[in-house]
Amino acid sequence: MPAITLKNIPPDIYERLKEAARAHHRSLNSEIINCLEAALKPRRVSPAERLERLRRLREDVSPARVSAADIRKAIDEGRP
Repeated sequence: MPAITLKNIPPDIYERLKEAARAHHRSLNSEIINCLEAALKPRRVSPAERLERLRRLREDVSPARVSAADIRKAIDEGRP
């Protein structure tokens, strides 16, 4: 397997990694791999979960909050 060496880890990040490894009963190396996997692996989202997120977003943006004039202004500001 490939190996990498981490250099210049900020002390506070290093301490947090050590604490997390201890809390999860892992080696420091295993904890770093776990963190990388969590950050980089795509997470599968079910269609039902995606729809629920969209419904919540829709509730936060009511038509009364965004007018046609607001949309036109945003479009115009984005163009040269």
